[in-house]
Amino acid sequence: MIISQNTLKWVMRLYPPLFFQRIWVQKFDNGFRSCTVKLSKSFLNKNYNGSIFGGTIYAATDPFYALLFDQLLQRQGFKVRVWLKSASIQYLKPGRSTLYFTITITDEMLADAENALKTVGKFVKAYPMEITNKQGELCATVMNEVYVRNLHQGETPRVAY
Repeated sequence: MIISQNTLKWVMRLYPPLFFQRIWVQKFDNGFRSCTVKLSKSFLNKNYNGSIFGGTIYAATDPFYALLFDQLLQRQGFKVRVWLKSASIQYLKPGRSTLYFTITITDEMLADAENALKTVGKFVKAYPMEITNKQGELCATVMNEVYVRNLHQGETPRVAY
């Protein structure tokens, strides 16, 4: 389903698994080319050591590459199924304050996906993410492997199905 940037921002903000972990979508930019997310530390996501629970950091990174690729490819006329195939995380520094990350889909990334969907019918690729604190210090790195399946391979793309 194609939706507006503002609508998706509010849907994600109020989505219970993100909302109750204090994961807040700040904005979707440039026609879904990027997304900025904030993880606020609170009693709902604080661990025994007083930092943000690692599972919260991991969960925060889960949906966003898939959402961006889904919205961008639908706007290109593709009927796709998109999800996170795998992920890995490295915790480098405790998240003792609010954490942030931004994901950006480049022209090259989108072109690679479109080419694979037109030729092979699926696209699988891992992309890095960096989670930083307020001071800009790197607290975690994540690799998210995105899986995209063209549901209408071989058909001429249309704007809407």
